[in-house]
Amino acid sequence: MSSFTEEEEDYEDARTDFWGRTPQSSYFEIAKTANQNIVEQELEIVFRRLAVAEKMLEDRELADEHEKQIKSLIIDEDIDDRTASVFIDLVAAIVTQCE
Repeated sequence: MSSFTEEEEDYEDARTDFWGRTPQSSYFEIAKTANQNIVEQELEIVFRRLAVAEKMLEDRELADEHEKQIKSLIIDEDIDDRTASVFIDLVAAIVTQCE
């Protein structure tokens, strides 16, 4: 998760690396050139985690609240940071297996 300080606000966009890439663009770049079996395997893991989380919400009768939150959090820094973390983890998992 992000823990930027006020001093870092001077930078144009602290969510990009020094090459100007975002975690999302890094993933798509890596996914095009990496071993496709590994990419598919790692995507399946991410989707399985999503399915488990959705099932847990349904079991706790929170699925409707979840949908409301998704719609209301279109722009949310914490959610953006969490999404970026998912992409970073996915890139790391793919790259380490392709080495």
